Amino acid sequence: MAHFFIDETLLAADCVAGSLVTVGGAEARHAVTVSRVRPGEHLKIGNGAGLMLTATVIGAEAAQLTLRVDAVAVTALLTPRIRLVQALAKGDRDELAVQAATELGIDGVIPWAAARSVTRWEGAKVQKGRDRWSSIVREASKQSIRAWLPTVGELTGTKTLAALAGASRMLLLEPTATERLTSQAAPTDDREILLVVGPEGGISPAELTLLEQAGATRVRLGDNVLRTSTAGPAALSILNTTLGRW
Repeated sequence: MAHFFIDETLLAADCVAGSLVTVGGAEARHAVTVSRVRPGEHLKIGNGAGLMLTATVIGAEAAQLTLRVDAVAVTALLTPRIRLVQALAKGDRDELAVQAATELGIDGVIPWAAARSVTRWEGAKVQKGRDRWSSIVREASKQSIRAWLPTVGELTGTKTLAALAGASRMLLLEPTATERLTSQAAPTDDREILLVVGPEGGISPAELTLLEQAGATRVRLGDNVLRTSTAGPAALSILNTTLGRW
């Protein structure tokens, strides 16, 4: 079972064992021309919203894949929801963080224009950057065979981020914090958890003050200082263990 594809148009009501479903567009072209899927092979396909089908390939054309559904599974969305607030970073470090966090089970990512972010999304770059993150999330979800496709939020400034702190458990990953993440990882309620990761230069003092005043909590992972591409996935691993997801 090496292949997994995503088709957001699939509806649970239309997918029962023995029924036929078709997949078109880019997913069909990728399946046939890149993955070399052929009739008789087995694969998985989901809609990114909890539905997961195990299916047998009946027809494999360049523009359409026809499948017979063998089994249907529906996965509920886990609570509390966990989103990664990832500061824009130079090179591909923010993208590496998004990719790894998706594979590890993040529920969504929010691009953050932090004060110390060297990279800036401005003008046409805003949509281009968000599209790029969406593509990374989609491909990482397919690689890790995820039933739920993480969301990619709008580019967010620090003031907007502060407004989210009151309705969530916002955890600021900060090497100078006195409290460890492990002491704050246990859930106290079903509020969404926001993991906030700064850029290469870290979260500025003014940002830390603003976010803490809004209700956020500083936490550290340990004695080592991690890269911006590593901190979020590492923190998510701790939460996955504490929440019983692993």
